[in-house]
Amino acid sequence: MTDRLAHDGTPAPSSAVASRKAAPEATVACVASGRVGELAEKAGSASFIQACEARYTSAGFGSPGEAEVRSWRKSWPPLFEALVRAGLSGLQVYLEYGTPGGSRRLDALIVGARPDGGLGLVVVELKQWQTCHVVDAFRVRRTDGLLTAHPVHQVAAYRSFFQQWRPADAPELDVRGVVLLHNATAVEGGLLSGAFREDVGIPVLTAAHLAGRADALPGLLRCEDLVAPGPEQVASFENIRWEPSARLLDRVGAELEGNGTFALVGKQQDALLNILAAASHVLPARSGDAGGGGDGKGAVITVSGGPGSGKTVLAVRLLGRLMRAHPTARPRFVTPSGTLRSHLLDALSAHPAARELFPPAGSLRATARQTGALVIDSVVEQVPLAAIFLNERQVIRPHEDTTVAEISAVARRAGRTHRHLELDASFHCTGAAYTGWVDALLYGTPLPWTGHADYDLGLVRDPFQLESWIDRATAAGHTARATAGFCWPWTRTRPGTRLPLDIAIDVPGAHAGVDKRTWRAAWNAAHTLTDPDGRVLAPRSQLWASHEGGHRQVGCVYTAQGLEYHHAGVIIGPDLTWADGRWHAHPDRSHDPRLRSLPAERYLRYALNTYRVPLTRGTHATRIHATDSATQHFLHRPIGRTSPNHRQDRVSAGPRPDADRG
Repeated sequence: MTDRLAHDGTPAPSSAVASRKAAPEATVACVASGRVGELAEKAGSASFIQACEARYTSAGFGSPGEAEVRSWRKSWPPLFEALVRAGLSGLQVYLEYGTPGGSRRLDALIVGARPDGGLGLVVVELKQWQTCHVVDAFRVRRTDGLLTAHPVHQVAAYRSFFQQWRPADAPELDVRGVVLLHNATAVEGGLLSGAFREDVGIPVLTAAHLAGRADALPGLLRCEDLVAPGPEQVASFENIRWEPSARLLDRVGAELEGNGTFALVGKQQDALLNILAAASHVLPARSGDAGGGGDGKGAVITVSGGPGSGKTVLAVRLLGRLMRAHPTARPRFVTPSGTLRSHLLDALSAHPAARELFPPAGSLRATARQTGALVIDSVVEQVPLAAIFLNERQVIRPHEDTTVAEISAVARRAGRTHRHLELDASFHCTGAAYTGWVDALLYGTPLPWTGHADYDLGLVRDPFQLESWIDRATAAGHTARATAGFCWPWTRTRPGTRLPLDIAIDVPGAHAGVDKRTWRAAWNAAHTLTDPDGRVLAPRSQLWASHEGGHRQVGCVYTAQGLEYHHAGVIIGPDLTWADGRWHAHPDRSHDPRLRSLPAERYLRYALNTYRVPLTRGTHATRIHATDSATQHFLHRPIGRTSPNHRQDRVSAGPRPDADRG
């Protein structure tokens, strides 16, 4: 669970806000590079693997896991053996080649010289699979049950990157691709290739191909016309500064600006115009001319607002506009929320080369060194224009609490202008009334909910009733999700198995003589869970809030943050209770290892912020249940029985269909 939380949504630490000068970046981000013959001699040695592990970290990829390193040991030797047998020892090769910002890593990239003087690139995807089940042309299920991208589709996306990110002054590139399954038979490889109705130019090679005639290997590896590149050709490739083409920026920018989901109103539109005005002074225009008369030191703009105030919508529209008006500034969107990033990539799935425009938060420093404009949700180093979107009441862990004042101080030290914009409207929860009620409940004096014509708030007596409410809303065509505090274990299971019902809440009998019942539920899935036919039973965690099947699992703050849905069910766990007229925190009841050791008073701030997120996700309706009976009793006072659907809410969910929970 710890690893998944860090991957799904843990923001970059606030220490990343710094005015120090960034260290120079390596020209090529990879774990090893050189001629095929040179690397072939040491590819399997322990010292070479150790050096690659160190280079992996220094390249900004993080720390390689045990499985990653094991795949190197098993996959690199067969690749190099094939290349040497094919007589291709003079070609240049890069292992774990990283695209800008570390958004993607290619298993291997081969570079050779073509007869016409241009360069040929061969993207190699290495798989240890012996067999797999092909779901369709985009997905396969491995033998361990994990649903993952079809390797040919994967290579096609990498090929698209090189084609659509090549700057005009770069050498001519002929980009090819190959999938290498060194443990599979020709029959098994044929099943993968058979997913495509036409030849996509990316062969799937297996052990049988590699063991065939040596003179056939160059053609199979797509290197038949490539010879050893000269040192100047290698340098020309390594010095390419990959930039999205104007055509890609236009397409993606137009799609973001034209998407009705990202429409701006009121102060959102005013904020956009303010930021664009600053951009016109510090960023080069489309023509490549210098910015329009600013002092050249850049600008920092902070935008704050509560839940539903439109920060994400504004950020996305801003990115779209910057792409079209200032393409040479290389604008990027960096968010600490893996969930939000996944939703943005999902919305742009028709543009596979757009992935690098949304680099992961872990590559923030590398991204800042490559770009002129960042649109981000958290922290930033010096760039000509930084638009920073934040909500200080969404700090849910230590070291995340960067403030507007701190950012302003950094801007002053760097000699840059700073302007702060406030979005005070709320487009979640049918306006600001409900959001204000939540803030009073958590941070001030709880107020009675007086109701709102368009918002439906109520209590549910137990999680069975909450589940029934979620199911009815889903059946009616609404997006409905339930979230809970991290107060129960979170089992990390192998993909493809039934999700464990980690959440267990005892529900007392309604009256004497009625036995208690135990409600059980599964947390959201780390990876997509499907049936044998490929039908999604549970979406992966980052898409839990919007994709089919998500209502059958319980989400957490990280999978809900930054998103919204029509109906929101919230379970307040035993880590937050009400007694003696105030909230009390119980870190010992948390299962978050980063928080459970904190003192109670310090944990309280994070607990209140944590529950504020799911409490403000529902755009039209919210139901709340507290596992602590005294807290549940207290909530009757501010909430009362104002829900227009209260009578319906009392319908029993009946026996719980565990089989449907994955």
